[in-house]
Amino acid sequence: MHFDIITLFPEMFPGTLGNGVVGRALANGVWSHRTINPRDFAGNNYGGVDDAAFGGMDGQVIRAEPIALAIEAALAGAGAGARPEIIYFTPRGKPWNQKSARRRLSAGAGQSFILICGRYEGIDQRVIDEYKIDEISIGDYILSGGEIAAQVFIDSLVRLCDNVLNGGADATENESFEIGGLEWPLYTRPQEWRGRAVPEVLVSGHHADIMAWRKEQSDAATKSRRPDLIKGDNKDG
Repeated sequence: MHFDIITLFPEMFPGTLGNGVVGRALANGVWSHRTINPRDFAGNNYGGVDDAAFGGMDGQVIRAEPIALAIEAALAGAGAGARPEIIYFTPRGKPWNQKSARRRLSAGAGQSFILICGRYEGIDQRVIDEYKIDEISIGDYILSGGEIAAQVFIDSLVRLCDNVLNGGADATENESFEIGGLEWPLYTRPQEWRGRAVPEVLVSGHHADIMAWRKEQSDAATKSRRPDLIKGDNKDG
């Protein structure tokens, strides 16, 4: 799996992605990445890629041409084969969730993506239209740029690849959102900590009772914290 990341701050990668299981997967060649800086295609001596928005508003907009040339450089580097999926991270995008990650992963480990990390007020709409770019949001809040969103996107995909997590594909089956709701509470040794004991059912050795307790706890947490998951509002982006 390969990611071309179009960003004004290439030094931010791999960032957190260089650590933990995803970092190990990077070292083992499960995934790869390359950063492309739009400033290299600015067309001026000072690397400026932004300009004022038509219609008047606060903030600057990244011009279409530097982004377009960065996309074309990524496409040229992709070579023959399936066209990489081009994604732009923006609050206007479709919500990103676990179903989204599963669906995109189904194309296979050899797939590739071009990820556009916006800055300022965003990028010129015409480049989105020109390349039929898929817009994705990782949540209902505003970030300073798309780099953190790109790292979330990559992490959520890579951890689903074979041989990344201990336990293989089975390791993700009982996680939140994979089970149709939120995960149940988790406990480990010691059996009692600061006067708080592990629920008796978990040390009973009775598998059916443990499964029933987990479902009850999952249902209760989902109902109180994320009722939208019960209503089916958590749609695939």
